[in-house]
Amino acid sequence: MTKYNRDIHHRHSIRLKGYDYSQPGFYFITMCTNNHEHLFGEIENEIMIMNEFGNIAKNEWLETADIRDNVELLEYVIMPNHMHGIIVLNDLIVGAHCNVPLHEPQIEQFGKSTKNSIPTIVKLYKSAVTKKINILRNTPGIPVWQRNYYEHIIRNEKS
Repeated sequence: MTKYNRDIHHRHSIRLKGYDYSQPGFYFITMCTNNHEHLFGEIENEIMIMNEFGNIAKNEWLETADIRDNVELLEYVIMPNHMHGIIVLNDLIVGAHCNVPLHEPQIEQFGKSTKNSIPTIVKLYKSAVTKKINILRNTPGIPVWQRNYYEHIIRNEKS
């Protein structure tokens, strides 16, 4: 395998340059399966019928909010070869005895994780789904997802 060389490979981030993806806000996310494989189920009579892999994708998505105090999940849909979801990043942990700000402004550096940021949340979600699916189908190292994902920062009601 050829080692990454920025002069040859010309990889760059598709994220909004200079935007802090760990700041509170609403984010619309789309993730596609590798080669658009119908991995999560099929549509029958206009209804999505999820298979075991689709249920893994769903359960890991819901787990995302359970393991992160600053994450709220709104609408989501899992399709045969992709999923869409809205993630809300909040800036407070609200508990019986605390109201502690979570957010310290951070600019994500390409290739480096930033705690509680959209890129890190998506990376960890995709990793968990991939690991569980590859264990079930006995295919270690085989990609489940397309590299990267689409995101849209929701800034208003129309968006």
